[in-house]
Amino acid sequence: MQKRDVLLKIYKSLYNFFGPLNWWPGDTPFEIMVGAILTQNTSWSNVEKAINNLKKENLLEPWKLYRINQEELAQSIKPSGYYNIKAKRLKNFVTFFIEEFEGSTKKMFSDDSKELRKKLLKVNGIGPETADSILLYAGKKPFFVVDAYTKRIFSRHKLISQDAHYHQIQEFFSQNLDRDVKLFNEFHAQIVMLGKTICTSKNPDCAKCPIAFLHTIYHVI
Repeated sequence: MQKRDVLLKIYKSLYNFFGPLNWWPGDTPFEIMVGAILTQNTSWSNVEKAINNLKKENLLEPWKLYRINQEELAQSIKPSGYYNIKAKRLKNFVTFFIEEFEGSTKKMFSDDSKELRKKLLKVNGIGPETADSILLYAGKKPFFVVDAYTKRIFSRHKLISQDAHYHQIQEFFSQNLDRDVKLFNEFHAQIVMLGKTICTSKNPDCAKCPIAFLHTIYHVI
C-alpha cells in the first residue's frame, strides 16, 4: 500500500469515527492567531477562558494589545497558564504584526507563504507548530501542523520513527497528500482528537482505536 493510500485510509477512518470536527474555533483570523499562541502547553478550555477575558475587556484587537502594558495583559490571560511567558510571546507577535503588516491579516497573508513562515519563526516564542497553526487556520495556507499527538500516534504505528523531527514528520504528510487546506485542517483535528481520547500517552485504549488496521503496516521514514 502506498503512503498516500495509507494516509487517506487513516483520515477516512478517523473522520468516520469522530465525524467532522471543524477546528480551529475563532471568530476572526486575529483571534485564531492569539489562540495559537495561548494554547502552547495548555488545554483549549483554558485558552477559551483567557480569550473570553480579552473579549470582556475589549482587548482582542491588534492595536489594543500592542499598546497594553505586558503585566496587565498577563493578568487578562491568566487562565491560559504560564501567563507571564505567554504575555511576552503575545506582545512579541503583536509587535511584529503591527510593525510588519500594520495589524492587517489581509496584508500579512498576501505575503509569500514560505517567506511569511520564516518571518514568523524569527518572532521570539513562535516555533514551527505555532507558526503552522497560524498559517493553516488563520491564513488558510496549506501547511500541515505537527504536534505531540501526531508524533505519538504515527510512531506507535511505525509510520514514522520515534526520533523523527518536526520537518521530517511534516514532509511525510505534505509529500503524500494533496496540498489541500481543508484536508490538512480536518486531518490535524482528527489526530488531536484521537490522541486526547484513545491514543493517550498512558494506558491507550487500543481496542477502540479506529486505525488499528495499521498494525499490519510497517514503514518508517
